[in-house]
Amino acid sequence: MNSLHRPPDTGHRRIAPSPFNPRPFVLLMALFLGLSANVASPIMVVQAADSEPATVGSSPLLDENTVTADDPDDNLVPLDTEGPALETAPPHTATTSSVPRTEDLLQLNPASNSPETARFSDAFTLLTELGSPQRATPDYTAYDMPIVLDSSVQTHIRYFNAGIHDRFEQWLFRLSRYRSIVDKIFTEFQLPSDLVYLSLVESGFNPYAFSRAKATGPWQFMKGTAQAYGLRVDNYVDERRDPVKSTVAAARYLRDLYDLFGAWPLAMAAYNAGEGKVMRALRTAQAESFSEISQTRLIRRETKEYVPRFMAATIIARNPDRYGFSREVAEPHQFDEAIISRTVHFHAIANATGIPYEELRLLNPELRRDATPPNNETYYLKVPVGMKAKVEQLSDRIPAYKLPPLLEKSKITTTASSHWYKVRVGDTLGKVSKRFGISVKTLKTKNHLSSPNIQPGDFLVISR
Repeated sequence: MNSLHRPPDTGHRRIAPSPFNPRPFVLLMALFLGLSANVASPIMVVQAADSEPATVGSSPLLDENTVTADDPDDNLVPLDTEGPALETAPPHTATTSSVPRTEDLLQLNPASNSPETARFSDAFTLLTELGSPQRATPDYTAYDMPIVLDSSVQTHIRYFNAGIHDRFEQWLFRLSRYRSIVDKIFTEFQLPSDLVYLSLVESGFNPYAFSRAKATGPWQFMKGTAQAYGLRVDNYVDERRDPVKSTVAAARYLRDLYDLFGAWPLAMAAYNAGEGKVMRALRTAQAESFSEISQTRLIRRETKEYVPRFMAATIIARNPDRYGFSREVAEPHQFDEAIISRTVHFHAIANATGIPYEELRLLNPELRRDATPPNNETYYLKVPVGMKAKVEQLSDRIPAYKLPPLLEKSKITTTASSHWYKVRVGDTLGKVSKRFGISVKTLKTKNHLSSPNIQPGDFLVISR
């Protein structure tokens, strides 16, 4: 496999526990604008797999007759990482407690001799988790970050283990294909390796995952954030889907968020909701930690549950045998890169070289039309290891492909056969249901909706 190339502006920095480290210009702008009470942050943020899209409010909607670079295409599939239905928490009352805050336990290097910051793995017992004292407590490997087991984490563990066991096992299997790449990139950026499991709660590491808020790829980047971190997003290439390039961008973003907030719970909350929202919540609540703002209404419930959900995914992923999950792993994501200087389609490449069409799609999920980009652009096409020379030798025999013209209208139709529907102002699930002759229950199931709320600009899967 070819070596990974880091962006030129991503020098090595050691993560320090101080929130006053240097931070990139884009985050400074987000912080400055976030402190303004009447100005919304212009930076599009990463949308979590189980969160609802931000309210459009008074922002002008995109022209529905224009195809935008992050509109869905036929390769994309809706997210399937919704969380469990959570009960409304009782009102919080301030009390004095000797129980340490989650924030204190989640520092990168807690004091090993302090009982209040003991590693979760040191104190974990089977009785606490599963209520089965007959079995011996397993010997846990050390976690990258301390993990806290509270009622919220337990709820998510039960949901992953019992509610969506087969689906979570598929996520683990899919992640295993890319795990060595992610580990290498996170090591280069000196990030805790357990952060790889953030991709499980984002997308189940599905390069083709697409959210209703138009976040895409294994790390669920919005278009604006993706472009700010050097990813190409246009009508032909969407590097948010590229497992390598999107992971480099995610590593940079997570590192910058940690440098901005100085603690991983706040950094992860900002990855979910946006740095501006988290910063405003801290300022409004006059708080300093995630645990404090999670007890307010200043951040959404999805963001409050995001950190516990990550902890639950990490616990299971680090100990799959204990929860009855298979340790089967996929073939690692390895490839060579062949230089292609004209537009060719995957089918034509497959016919000329014998490389299976589906393998080309698996290696190149960033190509939106199953073809290399137009305009005589040199493109590094990923091919199976050992096939680079053959593809380049036969490239002249591969017929050029003329990409169909871009649609003049977005994928909004009035027929029940439409694959995607873009929600307009005034739409409700009931109205969409009547328009396409599909039940509300089917719409919610197909789009993994836990509530009937939809927002202008969302995309819905329309199929019976």
